[in-house]
Amino acid sequence: MANGQWFPSDWPERIRALADGTLTPVTPRRAATVMLVKDGPAGTFVHMLRRRASMAFAGGAYAYPGGGVDPRDDERPVRWAGPTRAWWAQRLGVEETVAQAIVCAAVRETYEEAGVLLAGPDPDSVVGDTTGPDWEADRAAVAARELSFAEFLDRRGLVLRSDLLGAWTRWITPEFESRRYDTWFFVAALPEGQRTRNASTEADRTVWIRPREAAAGYDKGELTMMPPTIATLRQLTPYATAAEALAAAPGRDLTAVLAEARLTDDAIVLTWPGHGEFTKHIPIPSGGGPA
Repeated sequence: MANGQWFPSDWPERIRALADGTLTPVTPRRAATVMLVKDGPAGTFVHMLRRRASMAFAGGAYAYPGGGVDPRDDERPVRWAGPTRAWWAQRLGVEETVAQAIVCAAVRETYEEAGVLLAGPDPDSVVGDTTGPDWEADRAAVAARELSFAEFLDRRGLVLRSDLLGAWTRWITPEFESRRYDTWFFVAALPEGQRTRNASTEADRTVWIRPREAAAGYDKGELTMMPPTIATLRQLTPYATAAEALAAAPGRDLTAVLAEARLTDDAIVLTWPGHGEFTKHIPIPSGGGPA
């Protein structure tokens, strides 16, 4: 392939079924993912993980820490710093309780998969060290969904630092996919004193890499990525520092990006509005079946 773009093998058949009206789209699950950035000697670096090849979804692809929203996190009051829940609700285009759950998911997944916690004992600080047996026990309980993130924060007496996050973009998995997510992408700077680690059971490798270098690896076919990942990497390349990227977040358009598919005489044409580089032509054999 010309680059490292990843497409599930069953897409052609499912796209035809959607066009024929024989496929009912799955309701997308709300999710959040975080582009964790830091300053380095050669500019801004972003934290990425490589999903294990054995994973059913996007195995072997590079991505950011992220995962689904836990509905329990919209029910429990959370000690909160930064923009209000009402502000986040307007920014994300959802109800206040849903906004809290989405922001909680972003902070939780960063902690679960990278060991980085955007929370502190008061509104003006963050924890300096999340290592040790007691921290790991709590992290494992949160990852296993034995403990909601809101309960974890309450147990630890921590304040969620929503001001350390910037909403960046929103992508919705195509209607023809069997697993669908309505994902909000956030950007956040690595807090001083904390370090990333591979805490995810879903990843076999983690790296700090410059967005431009990661994008070049994708273009050469060396790094596999899904469209939202490479798109956001390209969007990060103009920013020389983490602070610049965070400062740009409030002005970002959060209109959801949703792939569209149409049939021609000999191909299925797959497009992502506003992202022409991902246009895909999937040939249809003369017999009419999927390629």
